[in-house]
Amino acid sequence: MTEDRVVTFDMIVEKILGSEKQYDLSKITSAYEFAAKAHEGQFRSSGQPYIIHPLAVAEILLDLGMDTDTICAALLHDVVEDTPATSEELQKRFGRDVAALVEGVTKLTKIPIFNKEQQQAENIRKIMLAMSQDIRVMIIKLCDRLHNMRTLCFRPEHKQRATALETMNVYAPIAHRLGIKAVQEELEDLAFHYLDPYAYSDIEQLMNIKREEREQFIASIIDRLTERLRSEVFLKTPAIEGRVKSIYGMYKKVYVQHKDIDQIYDKYAVRVIVSTVPECYTVLGVVHDMYRPLQNRFKDYISTPKANMYQSLHTTVLGREGIPFEVQIRTWDMHATAEYGIAAHWKYKEGIQGKDKMEQRLAWVRQMIEAQQTSDDVEEIVRMIKNDLSPEDIVVMTPKGDAITLPVGATVIDFAYRIHTQIGHKMMGAKVEGKIVPLDYELQTGQICQIILSKDPEKGPNRAWLNIAKTNEARSKIRSWFKRERREENIQTGRAMLEKEFKHCHIRLDESEYEKFLGDDMKRHNCQTLDDFYASIGYGGVSLQKLAPRWKDLYHKMWDKEEPEPSIISPAPSPRSRIILDDVNDLAVKFAQCCNPLPGDEIVGFITRGHGISVHTTSCVNYRAMLTRNIPEERERWVEIQWTDSQETAMQTSIEVVAQDRVGLVYDITAVLMEARIPIIHSSSRNLKNGNAIFDASIKIVNKSQLTAIFDRIRKIRGVLSVERANG
Repeated sequence: MTEDRVVTFDMIVEKILGSEKQYDLSKITSAYEFAAKAHEGQFRSSGQPYIIHPLAVAEILLDLGMDTDTICAALLHDVVEDTPATSEELQKRFGRDVAALVEGVTKLTKIPIFNKEQQQAENIRKIMLAMSQDIRVMIIKLCDRLHNMRTLCFRPEHKQRATALETMNVYAPIAHRLGIKAVQEELEDLAFHYLDPYAYSDIEQLMNIKREEREQFIASIIDRLTERLRSEVFLKTPAIEGRVKSIYGMYKKVYVQHKDIDQIYDKYAVRVIVSTVPECYTVLGVVHDMYRPLQNRFKDYISTPKANMYQSLHTTVLGREGIPFEVQIRTWDMHATAEYGIAAHWKYKEGIQGKDKMEQRLAWVRQMIEAQQTSDDVEEIVRMIKNDLSPEDIVVMTPKGDAITLPVGATVIDFAYRIHTQIGHKMMGAKVEGKIVPLDYELQTGQICQIILSKDPEKGPNRAWLNIAKTNEARSKIRSWFKRERREENIQTGRAMLEKEFKHCHIRLDESEYEKFLGDDMKRHNCQTLDDFYASIGYGGVSLQKLAPRWKDLYHKMWDKEEPEPSIISPAPSPRSRIILDDVNDLAVKFAQCCNPLPGDEIVGFITRGHGISVHTTSCVNYRAMLTRNIPEERERWVEIQWTDSQETAMQTSIEVVAQDRVGLVYDITAVLMEARIPIIHSSSRNLKNGNAIFDASIKIVNKSQLTAIFDRIRKIRGVLSVERANG
């Protein structure tokens, strides 16, 4: 898996002179000479001069048919990052476009970043922003990554795996969405080789077995088709070629989808290229006349193109030997788009023509950037690329016949928000093939989905939808609604969540010190004020769990002026052993039924008359009522208490699950509790008028962490809308 071939500038010149495109050779030569001088004395991990890398990237871009400025930018793409050269110098010598392309590809190195994941996310976000202005930035970056993957064997093993993982999760999906199939498949195969070398070797051996027989089989099909198509009238003789599935493509079928090699119907494929769309359907009729088509194996991507604008007819037929094979039929224009994707605009046209179509193809870039900005989390963009740009898509139809493309696993919520933001906000239900389905229903290709809208003008999304939606586009629009419509509520919720997290981390700061302590995080999440930061926490744009470890370190290094608290040794297990009483000794302890406190909750104690201390949560309605009344005699009876680390005694609490009513719902919930060995004291369920149901249960739990884990598992049950603790 190495690239031994070294590209020289003479090879670049030869390829340019042999091309049908017009290139400015003098400008490209100047760019090479500038890069060669700038990188002089620098070497790659292989020990070879560094300039061979920009030359190799330029050659790949020439094969894609890219223009003069792109070739110049490829030769210069590392000079700003790795040499004293500046963007201003490049702009002066080679023009604004070349300088902008190099700047777009250059990594961020001078901004404060907290960890490698954030550094990766910021770099990718920067490239995506530049890409939204000029798609050539990403095409250069893909070719840069392709050559780095070809020579990855010279890097240390831990960097091989990290680079391969980023390639598989980020760059291959982007190549797929841009339609550059050759680059996508090679990136996937190279990354797969480093991520799972044993599986790669198995698939490679599997494909090498009877290679000669396979080639003979494909050749015989091409001969038969060629002979048969001679009897038809075409503007130009059809081109027929064979294709073998990529190694990673075979791996997904064999290992991921658990298919036997004989069940993979498209491991052999023949492609027929003609001049017009009517000729495509003529060839389809001929193929079905010659071979028996397999049921449910025909796909018309001409009338319904894929999200990356791929168009073709696909049909799987049975050969005379009883071996199934796939036939792809397309026009020459469709073939150019299928092979070169968005780069076909430069390979077959001078620059970008048909700007409306280009805008349509790049709409997903802007959607992704906008969605990331609503989340206030730079790492969200990496998750979006991984999840939303999956090569596996489904196509679902609206009742009017419009095709909506979504990733596999998308729900009716994702479908509604893909149609229009307001359709999503106003949705109250959905029908698939005329039947009411739950909101977590996963759609399939070819289905017709109708969204049922509420007539209530105040209707908005439910927070529980954030756990149901699969696409980041839908989640970001839901978050955005809460961000816009519920700001005051978000500020209050966010402030309470932050204070709770601070207490959990033993961070003791006055609110007047918050802005200084949180300054870096507020800046990083684009928050101008503390209220903005509270609101971001409240609507889910900021993850406290991710920030807490850094806050602990920062507080103890720079802010903690107090002596550390002495450790507490817990006595034998009992309700009393769970509590440290600051100023009260030898009193009985009981846990209030009004709020059912659990270890992990923030708690306070109330000194009762003759019954010891009653333990309440700080969010308990009774405790909150006392704070508002502000009666000194009553306030003195509340004491500060805290849990110890003992986890020996299970405690009773109540839970409430709201879900869409269906057969088997109660069984599924109780099964989760039983699998986790959670004792159920009693349970009940009742139906609501809106078609939902409520399940109540009293259970015994060791601590809040265990309860949180159970809640996470219950939320994954089909139809569950919310799960929370119940009072009393």
